[in-house]
Amino acid sequence: MKKMIVVLCFLLIAGISSGQPKKTGVKSTVPIPTRLNLKAEAWDFAEGRVSFIEHRGVAAIRMDEKSGVMLYKNLNFSDGTIEFDVEVNQPQPFPSLYFRWKDKDETEHVYLRTGVAGKRNAFDAVQYASIIKGVNLWDLQHEFQTAAEIKIKDWNHVRMVISGKQLQVYVNNNTDPVLEVPCMEGNTSDGRIGIGTGFPGQAIFANIIVTPGATEGLSPKPGADITAHDTRYIRNWKVSMPDSLNYGNELNAFMLPKTDSGWDQVQTERRGLVNLSRKFGFSSQRKYVWLTAKIRSEFNQVQTMKLGFSDEVWVFVNQRPVYTDKNIYYQNMRKSPNGRISIENSSFLLPLQKGDNDLIIGISNDFYGWGVMARLEHLEGIEVVDNW
Repeated sequence: MKKMIVVLCFLLIAGISSGQPKKTGVKSTVPIPTRLNLKAEAWDFAEGRVSFIEHRGVAAIRMDEKSGVMLYKNLNFSDGTIEFDVEVNQPQPFPSLYFRWKDKDETEHVYLRTGVAGKRNAFDAVQYASIIKGVNLWDLQHEFQTAAEIKIKDWNHVRMVISGKQLQVYVNNNTDPVLEVPCMEGNTSDGRIGIGTGFPGQAIFANIIVTPGATEGLSPKPGADITAHDTRYIRNWKVSMPDSLNYGNELNAFMLPKTDSGWDQVQTERRGLVNLSRKFGFSSQRKYVWLTAKIRSEFNQVQTMKLGFSDEVWVFVNQRPVYTDKNIYYQNMRKSPNGRISIENSSFLLPLQKGDNDLIIGISNDFYGWGVMARLEHLEGIEVVDNW
């Protein structure tokens, strides 16, 4: 009997020390990296416009401006880490990684501007931009771009950490992120992963690794909006419906709205931005809307207004024109910073009379993002009427 007990104890100890996994019924929470298959059967793409190759000893995908966006099959991504290598043969392509892709009208993406390769301090080497209702909002999101050391005819390694609303981007093995986005502004929270390049020239992608759930401690909650407590921004507006504006024509006082009806209320988003692209989406022709707000002044005064806009504005106070300007990227009529919307775009005087003043801004657009941000110099004797 004693021998039997000894044998049973020996077998039990041997089983424990054999290294065989215990069946606890609890699934592992350790994120598992997935190396994407870089073969044709794993992707949706335009036939004849993409090459599946071997490059520098690894499987790779070669694309150019005619390739469009190719999407990985059978993987829905929300949060985690995405990393990849990309090489360009000349300083032209914009190699892009798309994530949380719902369709071509709704997605997020990060891309490199390889045209600034070798310029260590170029502020726009890498950018995050959301695509909303078919509009790439790169020119409404200039805060989300930065410098990075980009190489030509060699691998560039990009690693992205995505957690809820936040994003960090590392380029070429930096220990710290080169870009931190406190609040991504797209409409999607999950979706497919894709790659592409928009400008003439080739881009070669390889070593695409996705690790769902590996957020590296990055909070999913939105980070701080440094404009949120700045009471000088005008945040509550009314907006008209879009109307066509033929090229060469300008808005004027005779075209001002004749009635208080037909307006929708619209509020600013983060950064004090009235995002008209989010409200009205893409337009292939020049369109305009009117934005209006009411400013109450305790006495007659001349106020200074800072105005960011894309693309053209006409400003009226109490039916009188006070300012007009253009921020048109492709006509080389660009405001600082290089045609992007920013509160730095313009500054002008705003004559206010004692009592209520009607501020009306006409804004037109036919090129990417559409919006306005307006900030008063001070609020001495000033009230921006929120509900009227």
